[in-house]
Amino acid sequence: MSRATFRTGDRVVLPPYGIGVVSGTCQRPVAGETQSYYQVDFPNTSSRAFVPVSAPQGTGLRAALTTGDMPYLLSRLQVSQELNLPRQWGARHRRVTEILVSGDPYELATLTCELRRWNMERGLPDLDRQAFRRAIHLLEQEVCGLEDQCAQDVQQLLDHAWKETPQ
Repeated sequence: MSRATFRTGDRVVLPPYGIGVVSGTCQRPVAGETQSYYQVDFPNTSSRAFVPVSAPQGTGLRAALTTGDMPYLLSRLQVSQELNLPRQWGARHRRVTEILVSGDPYELATLTCELRRWNMERGLPDLDRQAFRRAIHLLEQEVCGLEDQCAQDVQQLLDHAWKETPQ
């Protein structure tokens, strides 16, 4: 498996926290040894994370989506793919939480479509509505700052889905 490397200024995603920016690397002592860490800062917050340079994939750290990824994300939002969420609340909540924590934008897009469909058909219970909003928010973070037309189309779909959700 190839190891991802990040540079200062790279937009990254650290599930489940969302979009951050690599502000550099630093050395920190852990268990008597000095190790290198990426310092990830999260915009508009004072939050910061330190991710081991030697194994960023262990934390789920990945590069944020780019304009080149938008057509596929848009297609996942436009084509309703069955997610087959369990009807039983406990099992459904576990599966939805797994998707949210994974931070996978394409799974989040599928989850968004499925929860939107459920909302249109019969409304969503409170925890499902919160998960729906969280999925939309995580996707909006990925799209934020991307200026191409496809990214704008993604944002419009997300805005539309959000407005359909009862407050």
